[in-house]
Amino acid sequence: MLLSRPSSCRPHTALRGLLRICVAGAALALPALVAAQPFPSKPVKLVVPYPAGGFPDTVARVLAKALTEKWNQQVIIDNRPGGNGAVAAQTIKSAGADGYTLLVTDGSMFTINPAIYSKLEYDHKKDFVPVSALGKAPLFVTVHPSVPANTLAEFIAYVKANPGKVNYGTSGIGSTHHLTGESFSAALDINMVHVPFKGMGQATPALVGGQVQMIFSALPAIAGFVKDNRVKLLAQNSNKRFSQAPNIPTIAETAIPGFDFAPTTIVMAPSGTPPTVLKQLSTDIAAAIRTPAVAE
Repeated sequence: MLLSRPSSCRPHTALRGLLRICVAGAALALPALVAAQPFPSKPVKLVVPYPAGGFPDTVARVLAKALTEKWNQQVIIDNRPGGNGAVAAQTIKSAGADGYTLLVTDGSMFTINPAIYSKLEYDHKKDFVPVSALGKAPLFVTVHPSVPANTLAEFIAYVKANPGKVNYGTSGIGSTHHLTGESFSAALDINMVHVPFKGMGQATPALVGGQVQMIFSALPAIAGFVKDNRVKLLAQNSNKRFSQAPNIPTIAETAIPGFDFAPTTIVMAPSGTPPTVLKQLSTDIAAAIRTPAVAE
């Protein structure tokens, strides 16, 4: 017996309509499901506008380790030197304002650069929002052992006796290191030759190798060389002595009253980052830097 074809396909049509409704409903629900995912649900990138080896890079790596452990998500360091912060700024802006790409810097992009450059590739007031301050630490007057000085006063006297013959290295023109050096020289009316490098990762080896006689350096980058007597610490550029080097006097107490150029490292996010994400980032980073290991 042959079965006759149904005279109507309305049950099939109704089924297709129901499927379309389900698919549409799922599509509408998808953004809500994505938004409901806890932050972070994927790796986070910390962009540093300097080469590896400098103070912001060192701080970023310590923070990345702490946040990786806290979030159970990988936190990656992305060094983007160049253009006085323009390369790093563009990297942040093109990544999207979702909290997964952040800037770790010493603040010169937002304080020094706008004062010395007539045009920047980023708007220092509009393109970024603050997330957290990480910490303030001094830069040390660090000299090569060949320099006949064991105190800051002896170093100043040596430079005055040899105008234009003492070179000091920095991480680049317009950096905190450069600003410290020029302010130091101007206040004391001494003549040192500025040698800009592409980051302290280059300036520090140049000091150890004797290509320059002095640098202003953060302690983590030179601690090993100090221990091995390959460099000498004479003073620090903060307004009070650093707890990890209490025996090293400040420039302010020995030579220039009120001198304070210790950099503060900060975390910034792209403008437009959701407030809930900013709040969590700020809370989690603040908690991380308060732990004894990270604080040290």
